[in-house]
Amino acid sequence: MDLSPNQQPSFDNTEVAFRQKTNTELKKAFWLFKMISSNFLTRVGPVITNFFLNIGLPIQGAIKATIFQQFCGGETIAECDRAIEQLDKGGVGTILDYSVEGEEEELVFDETCAEIIRTISRADGDTKIPLTVFKITGIGRFALLQKLDAKEVLNAEEQAEYERVKLRCEKICKMAFDKSVPIMIDAEESWIQDTIDSLALDMMRKFNRKRIIVYNTYQMYRHDKLADLRANHLTARADGFILGVKLVRGAYMEKERKRAAEMGYPSPIQPDKQASDHDYNESLSYCVEHIEEIAIVAGTHNEDSSSLLTYLLKERNIAHGHPHVYFAQLLGMSDNLSFNLADSNYNVAKYVPYGPIKAVMPYLFRRAQENTSVAGQTGRELGLIEKELKRRKL
Repeated sequence: MDLSPNQQPSFDNTEVAFRQKTNTELKKAFWLFKMISSNFLTRVGPVITNFFLNIGLPIQGAIKATIFQQFCGGETIAECDRAIEQLDKGGVGTILDYSVEGEEEELVFDETCAEIIRTISRADGDTKIPLTVFKITGIGRFALLQKLDAKEVLNAEEQAEYERVKLRCEKICKMAFDKSVPIMIDAEESWIQDTIDSLALDMMRKFNRKRIIVYNTYQMYRHDKLADLRANHLTARADGFILGVKLVRGAYMEKERKRAAEMGYPSPIQPDKQASDHDYNESLSYCVEHIEEIAIVAGTHNEDSSSLLTYLLKERNIAHGHPHVYFAQLLGMSDNLSFNLADSNYNVAKYVPYGPIKAVMPYLFRRAQENTSVAGQTGRELGLIEKELKRRKL
């Protein structure tokens, strides 16, 4: 049952945030964030770790017991069961995220497609797994998507290859539709994003007629995405489907700016953080304003944006548990947001990445670098853990 919309969560309540963690787990997390806070380690760590993995040094055990354990659920779906149960104890759902990326072979794309379908089957009928997710580059070649985005003519072989990508995408979304398990399509680099957006809208036209099944992701650190969201909403309204919107700030900023500078085109990235925050918060307002026509997953570690969404819902007297509103964070980060929101009966889910350790390393390094590059993120995590350990001592 929903709490009164007047009851706003406090993101400083560490007792609720860390209820599921033992003292040992908290101390381990504290030292891990301490290590991550060293810029030297996050810059040099990936190079050293990949070198050790490639020459066969036995460091997988050390990785699994530290950074992997903090940010991943396991190497297989079955290994994620413990994380699923722990999150559920705090009222937080799981988003199973098969985090293998950067592959090139058709056989691997077929295997990845099959694995994503297994995540949907695992979620079928289980309220602990309310959402699923996949990346188009998990089921199709990056260079092919890049060629499509650049409006280059595909040869017959490439056209056949792209038909297979579309078939895999539709197979996944059809399974999600048949099992009534919503699925999110992740955003990627701007130079393949138009193709992803087009595919996502096609899937929504097919499967979002009566209920929300497919979400596309909008990266608000791009200056054109607020306009895209509004335009897509008008398209959805005209074509008679629900627009699924996962809102994030974004994950490829350095790479985007560097490529734009090297290739001499205007950067798609906002001029500053304030502009990103403004567009993110404007998008939240727009989605809530059209809540019957737009379903939103607010993927954010930002406390101000999370608070804003709770106030927008309160302002319009929208139930905390409205099926068109989800908050989402990553496993191992921002527990103060996830568990306090869940404690106030909002819909909350965490991304639980999984996959073979070596294959998941690019994801883990991004998480570590994200923690050091987002102003104050690591410091905030450390401060909250410290506060809870002190509270427990007293």
